[in-house]
Amino acid sequence: MTENVVLHQKRGSAFWITLNRPEKRNALNNDVIAGISAGIAAAQADADIRCIVLTGAGDKAFCAGGDLQPGAGFAFDFSQPRTPYGNLIRQAQDCLLPTLAVVNGPCMAGGMGLLAMVDLAISVDSAKFGLPEVRVGVFPMQVMALMKTMVPPRILREWMLCGTPFTAAQAMAAGMLNRVVPAADLAETAQAMIDDLCKGAPSALRRGKYALRTLEHMTFDQAIAFAEGQLGLLSMTGDAREGLAAFNEKRAPRFAGD
Repeated sequence: MTENVVLHQKRGSAFWITLNRPEKRNALNNDVIAGISAGIAAAQADADIRCIVLTGAGDKAFCAGGDLQPGAGFAFDFSQPRTPYGNLIRQAQDCLLPTLAVVNGPCMAGGMGLLAMVDLAISVDSAKFGLPEVRVGVFPMQVMALMKTMVPPRILREWMLCGTPFTAAQAMAAGMLNRVVPAADLAETAQAMIDDLCKGAPSALRRGKYALRTLEHMTFDQAIAFAEGQLGLLSMTGDAREGLAAFNEKRAPRFAGD
């Protein structure tokens, strides 16, 4: 992987993954995809980490999408049934740590996939969003796999078929964002959300994310039966015993993640 195209940094209990190609508006190539993937893997391997934060370097963009310049390294191997970008999305969907996107600027095309693959997202109010792939002769196929369950169908079709950019307020109204704030408030808002994520019991977060993923395609009867079993298993964890004890003793819990 080309050195420093993606930065990894532990900040307390949060693992920050920063796209670091500001001169290219943090555009994706295979090295960047590999760097994000490596960051997710490293965070999950560290028992001290409670959440993953994804952002972009500089103030020009969160991610402008795939780097389409000739020789930029964003190419397909047609002998393989899966792509590195698709595998990154799969990895993010299976990640058992909470994930947060901090959108510091425009988020376009493949950048929308990064936004859609995380659990939570906040954005500066000046950011523009879009799926302009049709205007260069392609279509946001892999992004569509995630966004089809996040965005109302008519809105998603307009975004994909017209390719017209839209605002952070529109992205939030369509369900893509949790918060939209002025640039001056972005760092404080992100830290507040990170602090809230880090208060949760690690075992509850892991099992909760597993359950959310598993429930997606179940009927109600299947889902409620599965959830009952998961709650029973969760109640036997050390974190659940500690949480109950802390509640009754009127103190802050000391979760160990077991």
